[in-house]
Order: sequence, then C-alpha cells, then structure tokens
Amino acid sequence: MVQEKVLPFMEHLVELRKRLIVCVVAIVIGMGVAWNFSTDLLKFVEQPLTGKTYLTDIKNSVYEKVKERYPQAYQQFKLGEQHDVAQKPRMLNYSAPLEPFFVQCKISMLAGMVIVLPVLFHQLWLFVAPGLTRKERRMVVPFVTTASLAFCVGAMFFLVIIWPVIINFSLSYEATGLQSWYNISAYINFCLRLILMFGLIFELPILALLLARFGIINYKMLATRRKYALLASAIVAAFHADLITMFVIMLPLYFMYEVSVWVALLFGKKKAPQVEAEPAEA
Repeated sequence: MVQEKVLPFMEHLVELRKRLIVCVVAIVIGMGVAWNFSTDLLKFVEQPLTGKTYLTDIKNSVYEKVKERYPQAYQQFKLGEQHDVAQKPRMLNYSAPLEPFFVQCKISMLAGMVIVLPVLFHQLWLFVAPGLTRKERRMVVPFVTTASLAFCVGAMFFLVIIWPVIINFSLSYEATGLQSWYNISAYINFCLRLILMFGLIFELPILALLLARFGIINYKMLATRRKYALLASAIVAAFHADLITMFVIMLPLYFMYEVSVWVALLFGKKKAPQVEAEPAEA
C-alpha cells in the first residue's frame, strides 16, 4: 500500500522537475533575445521621470469640472492646492559597481519570460493534463494563447496607465529642499514587481475558468463575495492618497474579479439535474 502511494507521488515530482527544466531553459533563451533591446525597455520605464504624462491634462480637466459643478467638494478636498509635477529632466543613479549591469539582467529576464510565455503556459498545461478529460485536453491552444495574451495585456496596462500615475504621484512630493534622487535598483525592482503583479491579476479570469471547470468554484460562490472583492480592491488602492490614482488602480482590480464572476457563470461546470425518486408502490 505504501509503494502504491509513493510511486505516483515520485512520478509527479519527476514530471514537475522535467517541466521546470524546460521552463528555465526557455527563460534563459528568452533572456538572451531580450538582452538586445533591454536598454530600450529601460528608457521606456524612465519616461515618467520627466513629469510629462497623460495624467496632468486629465487631472486639470476633471478638477475644473468639479470646481464648476461642485464648488463645495472642490474646496473640501482642496483640489485647487494640488499642483502639477514640474516637467524637467531627471536621471536615475547608482552607487554600487556593476549595479546597472545587474539591473539590465533583471529587465532582460522578465522580458525574456514574457517572450516565452506560451512555452511556460504549455508546460503548465502538460503538468496538469493527466487530471483532465479528453475533451478538456483539446483546450490547450486556447488556454496557452489566452493566458499569454492576458499577462501581456496586464503588463502593458500597468506600464502605460498605472506606472506614470505612480511616478507622477511620487514626484508630487518634490518641494524646496526635497528633491527626488531615485536609485536605479530600487526604481526598476519596484517596477518589475508591479508588472508581475498586474500580469497575474489579469490571469484571474483564466484561473477562474479552470477552477470553475473543475467544479472547485462556481458563479454563486464568487457573486456573493463581490463586496469583499470591492473592499479588497479599495484597500489596495487606498495606499495612493491621490483620488485619481486610487480610482485608476481600484477599477482594474475589481474589473478583473467581475470578469472572473461571469467567466464562472458562462463556462463553469454545470450541475447534473437531480432526478426525484418515484415513491415506491404499496
């Protein structure tokens, strides 16, 4: 009995090791490809440091409308005292030998991982495939394609929409005697960490689809917890004191949960209709 339990477990470990090796090799190859344009990626991430973002015009437009229609709220939240971030060239700094080199390695590694996302998700699918039905195994191409695109959309959404908001908010603290002096490692580590977070957040509907197909979760379970999801999204966004920033972060977080709810409804495992037993004849 012990061997019957140990052997399948050891087979799973061997299979997991095989999939991890393939993933590591794929990431290394992707990192080598991404190294060629890692400098361009660094420049793209540095762009918000100039203080010129889409956020300034949006804020001014919104605050002017609030001032016209709701002057009391305009005064209460002191929107007139919020000034735009000064637009000027700002540079990243480093204080350790080879620090820029290791930063370039990190950028290349994450970019390389994004390049080989189809391979990574395919390996994940192959690992869980033995527990799927024949019909479910045919969904490998839609799963790999959708999961890869979802992560890329989440990463781009962060870089284009959220990242300028965060940097703009940080630079708003600049004043006389208080100037920004960003370290390149802290700056890039913070950015890469959030890219991963938003990429995984956009994977929530895919995860909900899989769990719903396995019958682990269902529409009712997720729908009844909407208020907790909204509260959690608001708590995460509350770390940003600026009202515009809070909404920019909170809305996509909750939107992904809402998409997951409807995915569970449309593609979740259907319960078999229960047949009422006929009363036995006397």
